[in-house]
Amino acid sequence: MERDSGFLALRRQFLRTWAALPLAFASGGVALPAWAQAAPTPECGDEDDPTPRQMDGPFFKPRTPQRTFLLEPGINGTRLVLTGFALSTACKPVAGALLDFWQADDHGDYDNQGYRLETIVPGLYPGRTRHIHVKVQAPNRPALSTQVYFPGEAQNERDFLFRPDLLMKIRHAGDARDGRFDFVLKLA
Repeated sequence: MERDSGFLALRRQFLRTWAALPLAFASGGVALPAWAQAAPTPECGDEDDPTPRQMDGPFFKPRTPQRTFLLEPGINGTRLVLTGFALSTACKPVAGALLDFWQADDHGDYDNQGYRLETIVPGLYPGRTRHIHVKVQAPNRPALSTQVYFPGEAQNERDFLFRPDLLMKIRHAGDARDGRFDFVLKLA
């Protein structure tokens, strides 16, 4: 597989930054924000620690089109691809899980006509940090409603709903972003 020079430059920058972090922490030169010091996103393997619930918000629309691509002609914003798994607390993939995403556009407005999963980084609106709503449902089980958040956002600490254990892992990919979050469902 051939790698372009942009990817290699980004990789070099990433490695230089991460290589310098232990020295910066050891010397006391870097103070982590409160959200970065909190517990990490729950992982499977702990029966009592599934993905936390959060409210739907006022813009959930049932029976939306089934799609995985949210980029529409004329839509603006930083491109985001979010990937992950729906896992049981026993670390087993949940076959047939349904995931339903909704979010604001780059202006902070919700599109109630439906999106696909390849989308943009949502814009801000008063009182909230950047987030994406999601419902995850295993077959014949109740749905989990929650939200996933973006690391490094200034509004995170001011959003009364923000939870650090719902932060996505984000990787910059040129002008786009790749996000990762695994939802853990308690099935028993």
